[in-house]
Amino acid sequence: MNLYTRTGDKGKTSIIGRRVDKDDLRVEAYGTIDELNSFIGKAMTELDQEKFQDILEDLQNIQNELFDCGGDLANVMKERHYKMTDEPIEVMEKRIDVLMDEPPLLERFILPGGSPGAATLHIARTIARRAERLTVTLFKNSEENDVPLVVGRYLNRLSDYLFAAARVANCRINVADIEYIRGAKVFKNGGRKEKD
Repeated sequence: MNLYTRTGDKGKTSIIGRRVDKDDLRVEAYGTIDELNSFIGKAMTELDQEKFQDILEDLQNIQNELFDCGGDLANVMKERHYKMTDEPIEVMEKRIDVLMDEPPLLERFILPGGSPGAATLHIARTIARRAERLTVTLFKNSEENDVPLVVGRYLNRLSDYLFAAARVANCRINVADIEYIRGAKVFKNGGRKEKD
């Protein structure tokens, strides 16, 4: 099997249902999800398997879910079945709540960094935000109503998860988060949700 096909040498690529320019907004959106997935894979190599078994399991699931998100965005067939649902979002929200109870309370904004794993998770978080923005723009510019909104919701929640996971990545190995020193104390309840 040849890895190269030469079919994209003139700036076109195939999505599910048609050929488009390689700089098409849809390609940019799912390409950014692929970039995000790669950084999550890098973060996984930087987290100790024993200390971070729960987070590594989360991230493995997230990698598969991101592949589903990319596939859903790439699908413009008239008859299409999307793989993403709201269920992974609900699971992620529960995990965020668990993770946010672990590190010290937040008082100020924090800067990306600390341990290598946390720094990479913060990179992934910012890429998730970019992927979300591109997905929203794709939805607003789509005349065919063929952009599954669940992908945007998933990416929104994922950036929150990655923030929580980055804080835990520092906390479990006793590395302090880096506070934004010019900022005032801004978080009510230490950045945690009110408990019922």
